[in-house]
Amino acid sequence: MSTHPGGGGPVPQYPIESVDNALKVLLLLGERDELRLTDVSEYLGVASSTAHRLLAMLQYRGFVRQNEHTKAYGPGTALTGVAFAILRRNDFRRILRPHLERLNLELEETVHLALLDGNMVRFIDAIESPKAVRVASRLGRSMPAHCTSTGKSMLAQLSADELHRLYPDEHLEPLTDKSIASRTALERDLATVRSLGYATSNEESEAGVASVSVAFPTRFTPARISLNVSVPTSRMSAPVQRAIATALQAAVALAEPQLHG
Repeated sequence: MSTHPGGGGPVPQYPIESVDNALKVLLLLGERDELRLTDVSEYLGVASSTAHRLLAMLQYRGFVRQNEHTKAYGPGTALTGVAFAILRRNDFRRILRPHLERLNLELEETVHLALLDGNMVRFIDAIESPKAVRVASRLGRSMPAHCTSTGKSMLAQLSADELHRLYPDEHLEPLTDKSIASRTALERDLATVRSLGYATSNEESEAGVASVSVAFPTRFTPARISLNVSVPTSRMSAPVQRAIATALQAAVALAEPQLHG
């Protein structure tokens, strides 16, 4: 585990230990999916009461959140919000925009770029279909990952332990009567996603909407990200679904080297 030395600047003349410790906790969250009170106490070399006060303040400001079942701490909405704001300005959106444009031109359907934020999906770029009847852009929206093909394509990359930490309960809240509503059903679906190499959704997030999604390999990407094509159910068939999946896989294969080259 990294000890997180200075980030490139000189040692402050008047260091503030409490601020330094809080920042070390946030850096540690970059290495682990979750933290327990004992982890923080041992890592910082402070008493449990001190670690608890640090975590309580970070939780108050939204930088960490505590799982009510496991009592472990994970990234909070303020921390992911800052990361999201930075990612929105990151080059990867600029790099991937031409690929969205090509998919939109080739398929004439609505395309999205999204990232996984905990158990939610954030849609960070989109181009709508030119057709009169089309799926509206979800740009700027967040949706439960298990209810979208986009989310499922990225959840399929997680280990069983990581998935269970995101979904500690068997029951999952659905968006429609076709949404996945249990962790067991989600795990079955994700096994199919891994087998096929793409994820699908048929009115699981919204009535009348079907979609296909392919996630980027996580080795070189700045976040878990995925491409999605959304189509009115009236235009989705098995051949269309396979054609979209093939186009998405080709786009990811073409774009992926650009993210680390």
